[in-house]
Amino acid sequence: MTNVHLRSARSARPLFEKKARSPAAVGHVRTMRHTTPRSGGAARWPVRAADDGALPRRWALPGEAMARAARGGYDRVLALTALLFAGFGVIMVYSASAIRAQERFGDPHLFLKRQAVWAVLGLGAMLWAMHLDYRRLQRWTPLAVIAALVLLGVVLVPPIGVKVNGARRWIRLLGFSFQPAELAKLALVLFLASYYARRAEKLGSFLDGFVPPLLVTALFTGLVIVQPNFGTAMILLLVAGVLGFVGGARIGHMAMAAGCGVPLLAALMLTTPHVKARLLALVDPARASSRAVYQVTQSFYALGPGGLLGRGLGDSMQKLFYLPEPHTDFIFAIVGEELGFLGAAAVVLGYALFLWRGTRVALRAPDAFGAHLAMGITAAIVGQAAINMGVVLGLLPTTGVPLPFLSSGGSSLVFTLAGVGILLSVSQAAAPARAA
Repeated sequence: MTNVHLRSARSARPLFEKKARSPAAVGHVRTMRHTTPRSGGAARWPVRAADDGALPRRWALPGEAMARAARGGYDRVLALTALLFAGFGVIMVYSASAIRAQERFGDPHLFLKRQAVWAVLGLGAMLWAMHLDYRRLQRWTPLAVIAALVLLGVVLVPPIGVKVNGARRWIRLLGFSFQPAELAKLALVLFLASYYARRAEKLGSFLDGFVPPLLVTALFTGLVIVQPNFGTAMILLLVAGVLGFVGGARIGHMAMAAGCGVPLLAALMLTTPHVKARLLALVDPARASSRAVYQVTQSFYALGPGGLLGRGLGDSMQKLFYLPEPHTDFIFAIVGEELGFLGAAAVVLGYALFLWRGTRVALRAPDAFGAHLAMGITAAIVGQAAINMGVVLGLLPTTGVPLPFLSSGGSSLVFTLAGVGILLSVSQAAAPARAA
């Protein structure tokens, strides 16, 4: 196989360089040929093009895919990391919620049972996505985008959309709650990955190349902000920025969009009362109201006494009705209190490991769509984790963003595990490489 390097428009030196692999090691991978660098922006991603210009409808039958997975064709480290996170999340949700569930609902196992059910459904979604040819998702992208936009609009309509803590983010049906913003994150990743893979030659143009993904991103972000949900809006913008960079969008175009978008976003935040109060609590806690600083203050009271080894699993004091939302948005504070600095550091290292393996999958993807898809999903999950932990540590203003894998919540867990399944699907299609 001939290795392909997209070269910068300003330099002939490849940005990524790999050693050639033996034909025996890559026997099941389609032959690739050199691609012509696109006009306009500088390429930043190693992309391979199929020799016949068309991708197969399916790269493996279900039985073949399962057999290859059994032989270790998928990224086992990534899969094990996700499984350990999901299992640890069920344990921590029970530890953080048992007393609260007993007091409010008379059943200390209520949130445990719910999280276990969602974990099983999420694992089913992960296995399904893992054995699905990820290229088929490219054909489903328009449907996903339309469904996400419709649901983001419907959730704003009472009584369909349920208002909780001043935000209308959930659709409640038959006793189950669904958060359309979780679908929106995956739909935006699919759209941008497909767009940058299909229209690489147009990215040098502002109107024909950069404006379409900009408008779609703005539409998603605007509908989320109206809820209001600034935390998820930041995740969407982060994903758009990462995929724009690796996809080859011009830096000048991205800087122009940021220059116009950041002041507009700041103005919206400063004109939203509760967001303005949270920003004031971050930059000047002495001037903020006690209500605005209460949650992060209780988070500090949890993290501080945790020390090096923690109070012990199940022995948190702050979950005894001091810290609001201990089993959802602020579960990382309970991890720090019960398992100490070492436990919290292990969680951070787990997300760092996930970032490494997800980026590794993207770099080894056999085509541009797979590379962009893997990078987008990785950025969404790790970026959300960074925002959540930043809030708990008092580095960012308080926002309702759950910690991926760990926080209680069905929509977040199912879509996160489904995203992991897509990553594993890309890793199975990637060219074999040296053991990491």
